[in-house]
Amino acid sequence: MNIDIKKLVPDMAEDYVRFFDKTPHDTFVPEHKCYCVCWSSDDYLGKDFSSVDKRRDYAKKYVLDRKIQGYLAYSDNQIVGWCNANSRADSLKCAAWQLFMDHVPLDNQDLKVKSVFCFVIDPELKRQGIASKLLERVCDDAFLEGYDIVEAYPYVESGYQSSDFGGYIAMYQKAGFVIYLETIKGPIMRKMLR
Repeated sequence: MNIDIKKLVPDMAEDYVRFFDKTPHDTFVPEHKCYCVCWSSDDYLGKDFSSVDKRRDYAKKYVLDRKIQGYLAYSDNQIVGWCNANSRADSLKCAAWQLFMDHVPLDNQDLKVKSVFCFVIDPELKRQGIASKLLERVCDDAFLEGYDIVEAYPYVESGYQSSDFGGYIAMYQKAGFVIYLETIKGPIMRKMLR
């Protein structure tokens, strides 16, 4: 399968929301579709993400405003995967960071950190290396953009996450990440770029 990885830009807003429209969330319950709006560079205060329609509307606006950052994987001009990756410093006020990331130390404020928050892969194409290709592109671009570290928060079966959206430890290790810190909520992994 030929995979083309593209950085999300405003012109892709419609493609982006259509991918989430048709791709089941990990629970396979349509009302749970996240559209990745909780991992953005927007302050969550005053935002209403209570319904799938509201999250879809925010997602489209966030892509147009470059508040959701990441990469789309295409095969035969169809989106087959997504990786949300944004500057950690720009994401500290988003809903998911505020709710779930209190275990991540914000040390070395002088270092530029790119955070990998989640992956969504077409269910029929999982375990075919799409997430790995997305991660490789994140790391390559982060280096070119002057980041010092790429940081990730992978899935562990006994962790707090309800799904594997954060990716697996083995995938990160294969890409050169190491466990930076073990926490009760799961490991924090890092790849040093400089």
